[in-house]
Amino acid sequence: MPAIRREESLSCKPGKNKRNRNLMSEKERKISVPKILTEGHLQPQAEMLEVPLRREKLFIGIPREITLQENRVALIPSAIATLTAHGHRVTVESAAGKKSNYSDHEYSEAGADIAYDAEQVYKAAAIIKVAPPTLEEIELMHPNQILISPLQMPTISSDYINRLRHKRVIALAMEYIKDSSDTFPIVRIMSELAGISAMLTAAELMAVTGGGRGVLLGGISGVPSAKVVILGSGIVAEYATRTALGLGAEVRIFDNNIYKLKRLQNLVGRPLFTSAIDPYILEQELVTADVAIGAMHSKTGRTPLMVGEEIVEKMKPGAVIIDVSIDQGGCFATSEVTSLERPTFIKHEVIHYCVPNLASRVSRTASMAVSNILAPILTRAGGAGSLEHYILNNAGMRHGIYAYKGYLTNEYLGRRFQIKYTDLELLITSNL
Repeated sequence: MPAIRREESLSCKPGKNKRNRNLMSEKERKISVPKILTEGHLQPQAEMLEVPLRREKLFIGIPREITLQENRVALIPSAIATLTAHGHRVTVESAAGKKSNYSDHEYSEAGADIAYDAEQVYKAAAIIKVAPPTLEEIELMHPNQILISPLQMPTISSDYINRLRHKRVIALAMEYIKDSSDTFPIVRIMSELAGISAMLTAAELMAVTGGGRGVLLGGISGVPSAKVVILGSGIVAEYATRTALGLGAEVRIFDNNIYKLKRLQNLVGRPLFTSAIDPYILEQELVTADVAIGAMHSKTGRTPLMVGEEIVEKMKPGAVIIDVSIDQGGCFATSEVTSLERPTFIKHEVIHYCVPNLASRVSRTASMAVSNILAPILTRAGGAGSLEHYILNNAGMRHGIYAYKGYLTNEYLGRRFQIKYTDLELLITSNL
């Protein structure tokens, strides 16, 4: 009997009864889920892979350049051989490479179709030029066509922009295309060439046969060398400086970017006269200079004017100004666009050389340089589905777009010509 009473007393403990009630309540509260709703997570699931874009073969047209005595060609035969080997189609207008010493036969052997009519070339989906198209050439274009060419700010007009808008083409400015390192590859390679060419041209113009005072750029024993003032400290300035120093000239470099001045001095490997653009110091150097080189570059719009006309008036008679920045408006107030046919003019007794396609003087080298940049871009675009898809999905390429299917997308051009500007990102987002 005592044992029985002990068990009864244990079963009647309040803590145990409470636990039992809790267990009962948990079972009552548990909701049964049908098996059909839980067994699916154990089944193999279909893998969600990105659907590859259907690759389109590019159709590229290379017209013969007919303006500004342009001697370059956008793609050389070896680049076209690479593109055609990937299955892309390239049409080249007859004699397009003649001034760069590339024959139609070489292009034909590389796999290009030779067209004897510009209209045939402009049937291509993409047109690549090394000079801006003329108004007549724009009339040959068709909607959704892609145009890759320089913009050359001083030579374009509101009519030019409106014609491109009317044709609803996608227009890219070569000089504003960026690469993965956020630099401008076309500008860089042309700047290397322009820097060397500018200094060699200045040496010719200072000679009596070039209209100058008969001064040798580099000094000789007992005779001081010529003084060269360079505005800017980028790639043009670097290569102009190397060439001038190599010829024995005295160089002065001005720029407001102290980091770039330091970089230039390190690259050249010797102490140089460098200065921020202080108006007083700049004027002092320019009035005694034999050569002044404008080598400023703008990332978006016009190059800022650095030298007013009143300073040019004070320069030496027979001094030479070479404005490499003329394709973006020029650094000197007296600069006006010239051509290779008539490359110079004299104003205030100073010789001005303002050819926007300076590299065209050495057209074969320049054509090879441009082609080396464009050919890999086109090859990658061919593997991205289409050229338009590649451009719109590449931030560096999008940076070069200034007209997109009827819309002006360059803010500077909109302000300059009083044309409505539309942000490109909005157009792409809204699929216009």
